[in-house]
Amino acid sequence: MKEMKMSESQKKYDPILDSIADGVFTVDKEWNITSFNRAAEQITGVSRSEAIGRKCWEVFHADVCERDCLLKKTMKTNRQCINKTVKIVNKRGLAVPISISTAILKDARGNIIGGVETFRDLSEIEELRKEVLGKFTYSDIITRDHRLLNIFSTLPVIAKSDSPVLILGESGTGKELLAKAIHNHSGRGKEPFVAVNCGALPENLLESELFGYKKGAFTDAKTDKPGRFERAGKGTLFLDEIGDLPKSVQVKLLRVLQEKVFEPLGATEPVKSEARIIAATNRDLEQMVESGEFRQDLFYRINVVPITLPPLRERQNDIPLLIDHFIEHFNRIQGRSIERVSSDALGVLIDYQYPGNIRELENVIQHAFVLCQGYVIEKKHLPAYLFRPSKKIRASDTSQSLENFDRRRIEEALSRNKYNRVNTAKELGIHVATLWRKMKKYGINV
Repeated sequence: MKEMKMSESQKKYDPILDSIADGVFTVDKEWNITSFNRAAEQITGVSRSEAIGRKCWEVFHADVCERDCLLKKTMKTNRQCINKTVKIVNKRGLAVPISISTAILKDARGNIIGGVETFRDLSEIEELRKEVLGKFTYSDIITRDHRLLNIFSTLPVIAKSDSPVLILGESGTGKELLAKAIHNHSGRGKEPFVAVNCGALPENLLESELFGYKKGAFTDAKTDKPGRFERAGKGTLFLDEIGDLPKSVQVKLLRVLQEKVFEPLGATEPVKSEARIIAATNRDLEQMVESGEFRQDLFYRINVVPITLPPLRERQNDIPLLIDHFIEHFNRIQGRSIERVSSDALGVLIDYQYPGNIRELENVIQHAFVLCQGYVIEKKHLPAYLFRPSKKIRASDTSQSLENFDRRRIEEALSRNKYNRVNTAKELGIHVATLWRKMKKYGINV
């Protein structure tokens, strides 16, 4: 009879509770969950049918459940808790920051019959905070790959050093994220982190962008303009795609590394450089040194601390983790409640070779979100090109030179995007100017 009454009460209040954007659940005096709204389902990943009747700590797995339960404290002291920040672990095993408010439930006679807790997902706010502050750490890089974990174990030591760092890896493997992590763990963490894509700017603009210029240096130089080196100050300058740096600029960068000074265009006196250099590339710099495309002395200057990031196709165990992460991410920003991918879809996603690496996987999940109208991503929601064996990067390709691999992935991306350069560059995660330059280098005519 009691269960019948609870069921009717649940049905009565569900429409009201479901209209609330925050998660809401109620418990009886034995800590059994008696109601659980839709927002609570979305935040925890636990369905209403799974939650009702279970102890609240069995659902939330919060760090405060065992030692300092806020709802229990409220029911003992009759004092509300308002906007207390804690972390829970959702059904996928991911930590979710939430803010909690608690209150007592009483019947018509004023007797305590249970408690109610409302909670708000702070994940999006936390992401915005990180974006604004630039506070990315290597703990933000999702992995269980032993190679990456070994790299992370050395990062605190690397971060404390002022030596140049060279991050090697294919496009989309997270080189800039790693560079930000090194910066934020260093003594320069409160100073600027300034990034420049060496392949995104034409040669005639790159020099002034890096070193700045003085008023009157050329016709349109109406005022002084500080370059990226000056803007970085005592912080970190991240030189992405350094393999695309023109020879003329390589010489000037070498001087900065050797003498710790640079000269803006039109300047009569050198300017002291105090920034730490972190460089990154998806190209084989040693091969470029042998062919004369990259200065040997500059290579030795930037290659003091090399770090190689493995491609996603060599990190298959990380793919399910990343899928869960992206599902959580797109659920938050789109207000969706997709729960998982089907086993068939997961098989396809694990089998694919990902020439665009993590960035490509993110785009695949975003594509699936557009087509999926239910709670589970199926094979039919995935991009069609994933099912074309001829379009995959074969395992044997890993033994080929990086340039051959680069040429192949560009040709395949162009084909997938019907030779639209803008869309192709977006998929590859590079600037259109870089794509054009690579096409010219590899003799790709469209």
